[in-house]
Amino acid sequence: MTVNGRPRLSDTERCVDEVIRRVGKTITLGLPLGLGKPTRLVNALYQRAKDDPEINLHIFTALSLLAPSGASSLEKRFMGPFAERLYGDIPELQYARDVLKNRLPPNVQVSEFFFKAGSYLNNRNQQQQYISTNYTHAVRDLMNLGVNVVAQMVSPGELHDAPGMVSLSCNPDLSLDLLPLLREMEASGAPVAIVGEINRQLPWFGRDAAIAEDQFDVMFEHQASEYPLFSAPQMAISSVDHLIGFYASTLVKDGGTLQLGIGSLGAALVHSAILRHKNNDAWRAVFDRLKVAECFPLAVREGGVGPFEKGLYGCSEMMVDGFLYLMEAGILRREVHDNADLQTLINDGEIDEQVSLATLDVLRREELIDSPMRARDVAWLQRHGILQDAVDFKGGRLRVGEHSLDTNLDDIESREAIASLALGERLTGGVALHGGFYVGPKKFYQSLRELSDTDRDRICMTSVSFINHLYDHQFGDQRLKASQRVHSRFINTAMMYTLSGAAVSDGLEDGRVISGVGGQYNFVSMAHELPDARSIITLRSTRNTKGTVVSNIVFNYGHCTIPRHLRDVVITEYGIADLRGQPDEQVYLRLIRIADSRFQRGLLSQAQKAGKVDAAFRLPASWLNNTPESIAKAFAEAGGKDWFPAFPFGRDFTDQELALGQALNKLKVKTATRRGKVVTLLQAFRAKDEQGRYTELLQRMGLSQPSGLREKLDQRLVILGLQLTENPPDTGNSKA
Repeated sequence: MTVNGRPRLSDTERCVDEVIRRVGKTITLGLPLGLGKPTRLVNALYQRAKDDPEINLHIFTALSLLAPSGASSLEKRFMGPFAERLYGDIPELQYARDVLKNRLPPNVQVSEFFFKAGSYLNNRNQQQQYISTNYTHAVRDLMNLGVNVVAQMVSPGELHDAPGMVSLSCNPDLSLDLLPLLREMEASGAPVAIVGEINRQLPWFGRDAAIAEDQFDVMFEHQASEYPLFSAPQMAISSVDHLIGFYASTLVKDGGTLQLGIGSLGAALVHSAILRHKNNDAWRAVFDRLKVAECFPLAVREGGVGPFEKGLYGCSEMMVDGFLYLMEAGILRREVHDNADLQTLINDGEIDEQVSLATLDVLRREELIDSPMRARDVAWLQRHGILQDAVDFKGGRLRVGEHSLDTNLDDIESREAIASLALGERLTGGVALHGGFYVGPKKFYQSLRELSDTDRDRICMTSVSFINHLYDHQFGDQRLKASQRVHSRFINTAMMYTLSGAAVSDGLEDGRVISGVGGQYNFVSMAHELPDARSIITLRSTRNTKGTVVSNIVFNYGHCTIPRHLRDVVITEYGIADLRGQPDEQVYLRLIRIADSRFQRGLLSQAQKAGKVDAAFRLPASWLNNTPESIAKAFAEAGGKDWFPAFPFGRDFTDQELALGQALNKLKVKTATRRGKVVTLLQAFRAKDEQGRYTELLQRMGLSQPSGLREKLDQRLVILGLQLTENPPDTGNSKA
C-alpha cells in the first residue's frame, strides 16, 4: 500500500533494512514514553542488533512497560492468569525483558529518564544508565545524545476523514518538538530515519496530534500490529487515599485549571470532585464532619464547596482516565481558546461562549477587529465561531447566500442583518483538556475510541513544551498560557516530605532511582509563577517498611526532588498544610500537625533540638488524634464504602483476585522481617481449610491439589493469608 507516494511496508525486516540503509549501523533510537512504542518494529531492530554485533544500538526512552510477573512463587501463581488475560495478546518489548533480566548484549545500551515506579530499584545497569532530566528537557538531551532514529506507534487517518494523515495520539509529547529538529539535522547533512507503526487500536486525536504521514520515512503496517494497547489496571482506593483525595477536592476552584497524575491518589481526587459536583449535600456533610473550614481555612479562601458551575479546564502532561470521568460528569467543560486577548476577555466576563452583537462590540472596543470589518477580521471571527463558516467576504461586504451585508458596526440596519444572517451561535474551537501522553486501563482506551467527534475535538494532545511550562515559542506564548491557566491546581504525589519543605518523589538518599522527575518540578515551579495557582503535594502519612510503620513526613532526607524554596501545599489523610510564604517554624509545625501522631513527638523534638521550633512549644491536644483508628472512624462517619468505594471507576481484578491479593499483601507484610518469616511459617503449618471455604480460591492459585513440599507450603500460606484478612489481628498498627 502507498500513501502520499510513500510505501507502507508489511515486513519488519524490510523496515529495519531501510533504517540501516539510511543511517548505518550506529543507531541512537528515540522511543516515546509509555504506550506509544512500536513494539513490532523495536523488537525487530533489537533482534537485528543481537544478531549483528557490528550494530551499536542505544535506546533512549522512558516507561518501558512490561506485564507483571511476580517475584515469589505465590505472586507468580497469582499474576500468571491475570497477566495472560490482560496482556496475552500484546507483544512484549524484548529489550525491556532483557534489561530486567540483565542480559542485554554488549552492543546495546538502554537509557531511560523515567522508570515504572520501583521496577529497576535493584538493577545496577539501569541505575547506571538512568538519565536525570526534566520532561521538558528530554528532547534537548536526545539531540545531545545524537539521536538519529525515532520510532512511534501511530493511528491512521483514513477512518477519520483525514487521508494522508496519522495521529501521534498517545505521544505527541516529545515528538512534536523532536521531528522538526531531526529534519534540520537531515538538512545539514546528517542521516536520520523517522519510523512509524500503524495500529488501529490506537485512538485517533486530531488538532496538534495529527501530522502528515509523509513526515515519516518508513511506515510499517500489518495485521499483526493491530494488537491491543498495554493497559494499567485500576488500583484500589483505600480509606486513607479517599481522605487525601477529599481534602484535595476542597482546594479545586470552580472555573479553574487542573493537572493530575496517575494512581489511586489522583483517582481519589476525581471521585471526590464528582461527589462535590453531583452529590453536593453528601460532600458538604463530609466537609463539615472533618471541620475543614475551621481547621484548614485555605480551603475556604482559595478552594470551594459548591458544584462546578463554571467547570474546569484540564492541562496535564498525562491524560489520566479520571479526566474522562470529569468530562462525563459535566465538570471538565471550561474551554480555552488559542488567542490571549480573546481568552482574557472571557476570563474577565466581558464576553461569554454565547455569541451576540455585544461580542462584536467588545472585540471592536478592544481593537481586535475593525469597523467596517476587513478580510482578516472576518477570517479571525470565523475561526472562533463568531461568524458562521458559510459567510464569505467579497468586495468589502459579507456574502451570506443571496444576501450582501455591509460590515459597518455603527449602522443599525447592518447590525440587524449581521445578527440575523451572519453571527454564529457559540464560540468554537475551544479546548477543555490539553494532554501530552496517556496510559490507563483497558476501559479507558475503549472510551477514547468511542468519543463523539465533538468531545474528541475538545481534547488536544500536544507537546509537553506547551503543557509543562510557560516559556515556549513554538507552542504558545507565556501570556496565552497564563490567560488559559487561571486558578491552576497542580496536584502531584510524593513518597516523603521533609519538615523544611522539600519533596522526595523520585529516588532514595543512596542515589538509587525509584521513578524519575518527569514533569513534577515544572508544575511545582509553574504554580509559583502563575497568579492564583497552587502546587499541591499529596502523600500518605506513613508506610510499612520491613514490617514496621514509619513516617513519610521526616525531619530531613539525603535526597530531594522539589527543593524547599518551592514549598506550597501538602496534604495527608490528616489534613492540609499551607506552607507558602510561611517562616520555617510555621512550616515545621504545620507539617507536624498533619503527620501521624505516633511520630509527632519525635519530629517536634528534632525540630526543637535544631532550633527550628521554640523549645517551649507543646503539641496541642487537637493535633494528637492523627491515628489509623481516627481515620477508620472518620471514613465510617463519612459514609464509608457507600460514598467512597474502593473501585469507583471499575476494576480489572475479579472478586477472587481481590480476595487473594489482600491475602498475599497480608503475608508480605508479615514476612517482611526474619522473625516474621519464621512466625508466619509456623502459623502456616497449622493453617487448614477443613470446611472447604477456600476451594475456589485455591483452584485459582493452582493449589487445590498440591504435590510436593513447595506446593503444600504455598497452599498453607494462602489459607493463612485468607484467614488473616478475614480476622485481622488487633495490633493497633494496621492500616485503616
